[in-house]
Amino acid sequence: MGPGSAAQHVVPRCVRGTSSLSASWGSPTIDNSRELRHRSRMSAITPVGARDLLRRGPFLFFLLSRSLSRFSSQIAAVAIGWQIYDLTGSAFDLGMIGVVQFLPTALLVFVAGHAADRFERKRVVQLCQVAEAATALFLAVSTYAGWLNEVQIFVATFVIGIAGAFESPATAALLPLIAPRGSLQRATAISSGAAQVATITGPALGGLAYVFAPSLPYLVIVVFWLAGAVLTGFIHTTRQEHAKEDTTADDIYAGVRFIRNNPAILGTISLDLFAVLLGGVTALLPISATSCRPVR
Repeated sequence: MGPGSAAQHVVPRCVRGTSSLSASWGSPTIDNSRELRHRSRMSAITPVGARDLLRRGPFLFFLLSRSLSRFSSQIAAVAIGWQIYDLTGSAFDLGMIGVVQFLPTALLVFVAGHAADRFERKRVVQLCQVAEAATALFLAVSTYAGWLNEVQIFVATFVIGIAGAFESPATAALLPLIAPRGSLQRATAISSGAAQVATITGPALGGLAYVFAPSLPYLVIVVFWLAGAVLTGFIHTTRQEHAKEDTTADDIYAGVRFIRNNPAILGTISLDLFAVLLGGVTALLPISATSCRPVR
């Protein structure tokens, strides 16, 4: 047997030893064809452009409905603040309006989030918008008739706060069911931009309407909320999984554990909380506006 033939026998023996050693250690075998198929599927998911998103009916209906709701809530905040200060002239009552608006959100934060997971989110949003429109209609009629008092304003504000507490998480959870695959971030950016436009221009529209008539802002938001409810009904979503009937308290507080275990999310939410608390001073603008005197 020559040297060449000996080399031929040595190499296969090493190869066989290596493969048997790998098999004995349980090393996984790499399936290149499967990996290529996975990469091809990942590359096939391309984000949808902004124009294409706006051409999609479900997302367009969602965007219009959310914008109208945000407009309505901003207009209502301005109109209610001015009206309570015109009726009472009390800075304390004006500040309590903000407390009454925020209190339902703080009390129902866990229940509202659970409702958005258990029931059909589109119907939850619609129900909240109809309830808000009915409350605004009561404010409009009673203001026009002249028999609205501060107690009724506080009760109406509390009802709007309850509806908003349920509407907000349901609306936020509705977007992932509408956005195409790979385009959730872009859809969220467009939705947030539209909401910011409504947040900035809504108080100006509400103040302008209040100048003409105290009941006019309420009539405007009745139309906006009802139109939003109709647009929400046109949204077609994917099939939603409902929560189990035997839901426990651990399921309701699962979000708290998730936030607590993610410091980045906890820090972001805490920063936003302080920004909202400090930004609430704008509710006292009617006092500043009526107290200012022209400089001669």
